[in-house]
Amino acid sequence: MLQEILALPVEDKIFYAVLVFSWTVYIWEAYLAYRQRKIYRTTMHVPTELGKIMDSETFEKSRLYQLDKSNFGFWSGLYSEAEGTLILLLGGIPFLWKVSGNLTARFGFGPEYEISHSLAFLMLATLFSAFTGLPWSLYNTFVIEEKHGFNQQTLGFFLKDALKKFAVTQCILLPVTSLLLYIIKIGGDYFFIYAWLFTLIVSLILVTIYADYIAPLFDKFTPLPDGELKSEIESMAKSIYFPLTKVYVVEGSKRSSHSNAYFYGFFKNKRIVLFDTLLEDYSPLNKSGEKEPGTVEENEAVANESKSKPKNKKQGCSNPEVLAVLGHELGHWKLGHTVKNIVISQMNSFLCFFLFAVLIGQKELFMAFGFHDTQPTLIGLMIIFQFIFSPYNELLSFCLTVLSRRFEFQADAFARSMGRSSELYSALIKLNKDNLGFPVADWLFSMWHYSHPPLLERLRALTGPKQD
Repeated sequence: MLQEILALPVEDKIFYAVLVFSWTVYIWEAYLAYRQRKIYRTTMHVPTELGKIMDSETFEKSRLYQLDKSNFGFWSGLYSEAEGTLILLLGGIPFLWKVSGNLTARFGFGPEYEISHSLAFLMLATLFSAFTGLPWSLYNTFVIEEKHGFNQQTLGFFLKDALKKFAVTQCILLPVTSLLLYIIKIGGDYFFIYAWLFTLIVSLILVTIYADYIAPLFDKFTPLPDGELKSEIESMAKSIYFPLTKVYVVEGSKRSSHSNAYFYGFFKNKRIVLFDTLLEDYSPLNKSGEKEPGTVEENEAVANESKSKPKNKKQGCSNPEVLAVLGHELGHWKLGHTVKNIVISQMNSFLCFFLFAVLIGQKELFMAFGFHDTQPTLIGLMIIFQFIFSPYNELLSFCLTVLSRRFEFQADAFARSMGRSSELYSALIKLNKDNLGFPVADWLFSMWHYSHPPLLERLRALTGPKQD
């Protein structure tokens, strides 16, 4: 058997190595998910150490929610892996390249127009991915999220949103890809440097304009009204020299009752964005539970609707808790976590482009995926970045997860140093409840997947002795 494998052509060895590694990763991920799913199934009662921070009703809701998500993840992951394998085995990539070539030829673009050919291929590939992923997305949104009270979308809103996302993605992806391919074509021996610089500039531009020009296409952003919360946010930012210019509230509740907060911007132009579901006094999901004046029939209709579509009764954090959450987020900035992540990302990007420059001339890589007579640059990018770099990407992902957990502890400690330990403690409990996070985790699953430390570990760190 070993001799037969060694006797295979190089391109066949590459092809089967890619398949074997892909399924190895899937089996590993499935094993980890099985371990965590076993926790969901067997942990039926609130552990003693959680008794003071989680009631049995919330514990059971979170257990069932996470169990449903885990089961969904198993089947969607199996489908995704099977689909990818069939595409490779049946020559789906060269077939789609041929179809896209025929399409561009109808518009008078021959084989010499490789960039036009590549853009047609990319559009067809993303369209195929959107269609095959749509049923899974629909099920996740309108079955799982709906069942557990998180979904706020109608089917019409969902489909309109999906079309809008696809259109915006194409408007960004196609021009960026065409410029990248052009740079690689004309860059000479040092094209990888120019390609890396181009992607760096694009990423910085997108980060800068995302919340101002892209995100508002999907969600409504409004300035946080003047008042106590806004004044205290500005005061806290000023105390650590955070160059805050604006504070926005995003209408996340029209999609989901999950909550979040983040900041963005470069240099002296920072903005903070709060999800309305994070704010206890601002969330419309809380207002929906209040009695509004109206007729008896209207009140009965509201009551019946709430019974048929259960939602979290009380959501969000009080103002002091919101400030504690922002203290954590600002800690990431003050401690340089954002800059460190950018530096790591760009170092990785440069390394990948350098290795791409080394490998792009290997004909065997193209032959392994069915390209015997041509070596398109876009296909080379796909093969090398998506398949050849897979082992490296898995290792890098794990290392970044470990680093992220360390950063989270440090950001919690920063909020604690600002005197907001008790408020962050209660905020973490509320957010865990609002998002139905399950506080019990298998150690191996947690180590591999959790970019944020488990709830209990964070709470212990907040109440334990201060670290130097």
